[in-house]
Amino acid sequence: MDGLLAEISAKRKALEVEVGDSSGGAAKKYMRRADIERLKEEEAKKKRLEERAKRDSERQEKMKREADQARHQSLTRLAASPAPASTSISSSLRGTPEPGAIEKEGFNISPEECIRRLRAKAQPIRLFGESDKDRRLRLRALELLEEKSGSGGGHGRNDFMKALEEMESGLDKKEIERKARELHKQSEERSKLSKLADTESVGENGTKEEGGEGEGEGGKKETKVKKGQNMGILDLGLIKSDPNKLYPLIYYALKNVVKEWEEYMDIRPEEIRRSTQGRMAAATQVQSAQNLKPLFKSLRSRDLPPDVLRLLAELVHHMQSRQYLKANDAYLRLSIGNAAWPIGVTSVGIHERSAREKIGQDNIAHVLNDEVSRKYIQAVKRLLTFSQTVRPPEDVSQLMG
Repeated sequence: MDGLLAEISAKRKALEVEVGDSSGGAAKKYMRRADIERLKEEEAKKKRLEERAKRDSERQEKMKREADQARHQSLTRLAASPAPASTSISSSLRGTPEPGAIEKEGFNISPEECIRRLRAKAQPIRLFGESDKDRRLRLRALELLEEKSGSGGGHGRNDFMKALEEMESGLDKKEIERKARELHKQSEERSKLSKLADTESVGENGTKEEGGEGEGEGGKKETKVKKGQNMGILDLGLIKSDPNKLYPLIYYALKNVVKEWEEYMDIRPEEIRRSTQGRMAAATQVQSAQNLKPLFKSLRSRDLPPDVLRLLAELVHHMQSRQYLKANDAYLRLSIGNAAWPIGVTSVGIHERSAREKIGQDNIAHVLNDEVSRKYIQAVKRLLTFSQTVRPPEDVSQLMG
């Protein structure tokens, strides 16, 4: 009996030891829900961390590949640029045929100077994984590309500055052409005078025949002038009767004003044309002529919107009649409309309302349609101002403000 009790106590002690070990580290037979949720959260967190580390490594590899590709492209552009020719010329001038030393001299700039030049060109001061030598090579490649394209220092210029540069570059050329025209005109006048003297020496019959031929030529010239220029004042009745006839009338009227403005700029004195105000006025004329090209193209193809055609016809009619105040009103209706909020809204809801017909095409601001419309509408306003300057109205009340 005592042996049996000793065996039972030994078995009990062994069982208690096994239960203690299992509670300390081994898996339990039963687990709480909180422990299960905690284990799931730990696994999900571990998985997220692994995915994030993978994405970061992929992003770094991609950035490194892009940096290597950009560096290789800059080096290939540098190799394809005509830099060796310039270095060979400079070496021949200096008497040093070694291109390596010249290349070192050309790229031997401080990092601060390299950063300053890159920032002036609106370029990043350093690419990913780029060394100082690669950065200097990239700067040199950019400078060579700018020299080749001829666009160095042209960053941030607007259209007016471009027109001013074009006008200044063509100023001497226009002066030469104007002098050539004057000389040609004087030679033609001298030839006509010599012909008249010859006909007078021949006799009276010859003069009559020559006079008849001159009249015929003069009549042909007058018909040509009338076809292009003296077409009279535009009739506003054509807006309702025959709108297609308005296209050539508006086209020739605006073309004549542009041509007159250009001639007015050419006949100014030399000191006025060379002054700052004179150059600005000439650049404004050149820019306006360029901005009017889309309008002239639409007039030739006859594809203007009906409301724009009607308002342009009113503006040209009042400009030809020297009623500049009414022409300015037509310009305002063309540019910003007469609505309280000129945003071009024609649909105000899904239901038809009583005041729906008041929101029509007269309320649309055409100057807000696109940049091309804004430019040629502004150019038309400049033509109106020039016409008032050279042909002022008889009534002072018709002057624009």
